[in-house]
Amino acid sequence: MTDIAMIEAARARLDGHARVTPLLSSPFLDDIAGRRVLVKAECLQHTGSFKFRGAWSAISALSPEDRARGVIAFSSGNHAQGVALAARMHGIPSVIIMPADAPALKIANTRAYGAEVVLYDRVKESRDEIGARLSKERNLTLIKPFDEPLVIAGQGTSGLEIAEQAQALGIDKADVLVPVSGGGLLSGIALALEAKAPGFVTYPCEPENFDDMTRSLVSGKIERNASLSGSLCDAILAPQPGDITFPIVKRLAGPGLVVTEEQALHAMALAFTRLKIVVEPGGAVALAAALFHGETLGETVIAVCSGGNVDGEVFRMALEKFPD
Repeated sequence: MTDIAMIEAARARLDGHARVTPLLSSPFLDDIAGRRVLVKAECLQHTGSFKFRGAWSAISALSPEDRARGVIAFSSGNHAQGVALAARMHGIPSVIIMPADAPALKIANTRAYGAEVVLYDRVKESRDEIGARLSKERNLTLIKPFDEPLVIAGQGTSGLEIAEQAQALGIDKADVLVPVSGGGLLSGIALALEAKAPGFVTYPCEPENFDDMTRSLVSGKIERNASLSGSLCDAILAPQPGDITFPIVKRLAGPGLVVTEEQALHAMALAFTRLKIVVEPGGAVALAAALFHGETLGETVIAVCSGGNVDGEVFRMALEKFPD
């Protein structure tokens, strides 16, 4: 199981390969939220999302023999690109299973990083079954998107940076809001903060109608989403929390925060106009929660903007709906 030692080891392997992403702020966002808001800009990581961290962590930990045979992954786009680039940087082949309705930009970028892309129907087909079959047929190592200790450890390196950057600003207490799909980023950050910044509390953030983590925390058991598609927040539409990640989140995180697509689009526009960063809808749900759902939050909030791989049409929609 992932622990702080694994996260620190992942950070050592990532050193010189991953970016240390900045912690940004704007007085305009503070005014909207009614509190201090800091933004961890993981949209500025390689491939445009935090997923590169977990991909590099997992691939770099493989034995030379396993690594040379290549890797396989399934993803709606951000994990796909992270694994594809990390594999290319290691000089090994990669096969990525992606839903056919994933944003065209994410599919194109994954291919551009050198991966073989296999498309599937996320409603009628199981990516897990396809991944298991291809990994066996081709003798590839499966790099899971979130329910994998080495991937969680890689994502947790973002939490180490949050703790250090906040400490440099004199912050010893904060609510840390994290976009959630299967829970890899949230569980990694929560483990890192438990060890390095115990005054911080993490909160999962999700889009409406795809709030499986929020509902799971309420019921105390893993809940599944009724639908597997149909949201602009495509990056965070996992069917349900992970078997490994959920117990970590249940132990360490606060209750979930659920936002509307409209609020995610508004947060995207504000991130661009006030912070000059590009954030995709799924990557903006934590910032949306910080800005528009702060009733139960403390004086300082750190919102993780987890990804920025958005099609131009969706980005234009956000800016046109919320020009100010």
